[in-house]
Amino acid sequence: MYGCGDCTTACVLKNRIPDPFDEGLSKRSAAYIPFPQAIPLKAVIDQEECLLLKKGKCSKKCVEACSREAIDFSQKEAVRQVEVGSIILATGFELFDARKAPQYGYGIYEDVYTGIEFERLTNSSGPTQGKILTKKGEEPKSVAILHCIGSRDENYQKYCSRVCCMSSVKFAHLVKEKTDAEVFEFYIDMRTFGKQYEEFYNRVQEEGVNFIRGKGAEVAQVDGQLVVRAEDTLLGAYREIPVDMVVLNTALVPRHDAEKVAQIFGISRSQDGFFLESHIKLDPVTTSTDGVHIAGCCQSPKDIPDTVAQGSAAAAQSLAVIATGKVKISPVSAWSDPDICSGCRTCIPLCPFKAISFDEGRKVAEINQAVCKGCGSCAAGCPSNAIFVAHFNNQQLLAEIEGVLA
Repeated sequence: MYGCGDCTTACVLKNRIPDPFDEGLSKRSAAYIPFPQAIPLKAVIDQEECLLLKKGKCSKKCVEACSREAIDFSQKEAVRQVEVGSIILATGFELFDARKAPQYGYGIYEDVYTGIEFERLTNSSGPTQGKILTKKGEEPKSVAILHCIGSRDENYQKYCSRVCCMSSVKFAHLVKEKTDAEVFEFYIDMRTFGKQYEEFYNRVQEEGVNFIRGKGAEVAQVDGQLVVRAEDTLLGAYREIPVDMVVLNTALVPRHDAEKVAQIFGISRSQDGFFLESHIKLDPVTTSTDGVHIAGCCQSPKDIPDTVAQGSAAAAQSLAVIATGKVKISPVSAWSDPDICSGCRTCIPLCPFKAISFDEGRKVAEINQAVCKGCGSCAAGCPSNAIFVAHFNNQQLLAEIEGVLA
């Protein structure tokens, strides 16, 4: 199967299923190619929508159309276990759900789009073949672009998503390039920090885009016309600007399953929910668990150049671990005295690094020294006082205190 697309056109559900790649702005078949540049470029079957897989009844027109006989509905999902020497977590991010901020009208009024939806509209492979059109199929005469929807906001995320300013400026440039519309950008302040970013910002200003320093407060509809309400902090005036289309540039937020992933790999998360690195400056790609590295927006919001650089660094760190074949461990780690351990297993769920296992033969807890980080949670929680942290037993701690007091 080489992505010929015969099955996608033959599917009885052709153009009936909202396409997630186009953010639901277009529709696809149950047999589909995930996206134009998919690697490998092969069609897949949506098992949640396919009539045969879902209800057991279908005319199987896709099977008849496939000249290579590549469709096999008898295949089952298989789970494989692979042993590896290093892991790179690059789980990415999700976008803030603009419906959580109903004051901006997303999902309420037509022609209010998110940034990713607008990205698909302007793409030549998108639902409108790259034309910027309203729901009525008309070219807009005025477009408003709102920054920081869901970010830098006490009610949602307090952090900056970093990419919003430049993507908003790019959207304004695309509107000017493809239409004759007047463009209004509502921003808190412009953070054009990257290489040649400031030059591009100046270029867009020269194209005639109206930059209004003031976060859009509300999107309303008055007599069928979208109206953006905001305070212009430079003019010190309240403004209401009627437009035909609104683009909401939403925040980058952690994935919904980030907590579960963090628990599986024994790593920490920062206050804003992203994965936490060992050191923000000196060790930005490693985690508290040896052999587990992070790259990209799963650590924090970042643009493409920073993501590529961090990905390369994570790959280099992983290869270094594999090449040496050895892992340096901390001298501070816990150990369990089998003569005292009662086998109650209280310590096992307390360990955030999953370093404790239970020996069914001896009925005692065992601590993996290579995995343990010496946090002391198990020692503090052991009801039998059978667990000790190396270099931090009671006698040593008391000796240190006496030395300080002396």
